[in-house]
Amino acid sequence: MIAIITGATGDIGEEFVRKLIGEVDSVWAVGRSENKLSSLKDLFGEKIIPVKVDLSDKDEIFGFCRKIESEKPSIKYLVNNAGTAKLAPVSVFTLEEISDMLDINDKAATLICRACIPYMEKDSYILNIASASAFQPNPYIALYSASKAYLLSFTRSLNVENESITCTAVCPGWVDTKMLPKTNNGKDIKYPGMVTASKVVESALKDCKKGKDVSVCSFYYRYMRFLSKVTPHKTLMKFWVKGIQQYI
Repeated sequence: MIAIITGATGDIGEEFVRKLIGEVDSVWAVGRSENKLSSLKDLFGEKIIPVKVDLSDKDEIFGFCRKIESEKPSIKYLVNNAGTAKLAPVSVFTLEEISDMLDINDKAATLICRACIPYMEKDSYILNIASASAFQPNPYIALYSASKAYLLSFTRSLNVENESITCTAVCPGWVDTKMLPKTNNGKDIKYPGMVTASKVVESALKDCKKGKDVSVCSFYYRYMRFLSKVTPHKTLMKFWVKGIQQYI
């Protein structure tokens, strides 16, 4: 029985490896850096099966899906953690950047879910790492928010379609990771409600085992989710833009 974790070498991915490695026979750690995958194996040992895949590359995504179909592993956990983001208006993105972001954040996760579901037995779990940004439109991270809104909707639907598999959209807000910039033009960036990767993963695993289709790990972002349901999105977008104005 295995766990498949994409983006396994990132902060959240590594926390999932740490929490799940004792529950399964092996972990397929998916990433695009051979050096980082090798370091992950050095850290966690022989249970780590490094799988080098560039999830922005269509051929590599399909190749990985065919590997799953060929090997037919018994999958206990699928964690689609790989993702990318950029704070900028859509007009400054290159066509390649847009394509890569949607491929990584949405297409890869969707295709890997489809490849894995036939090999997931009763009481197995799919955790798709979405974001609190999925709850409302967010200018200047418009592509990221929209891609995570897709993942949230897809995951909740998938949960209904597959009664024996719990599918959970994990929706953290700001997470304290190495990828998150701490300054902008010499100014410290303030991230409201920021949490650790460990807390995100711990809450996600508790929530999926409770059968929840959405996991939000802090009171702050549970409140923000509530606001997104009762407040006009135009109003929320104004507050959002005001909050990030100095960093744009």
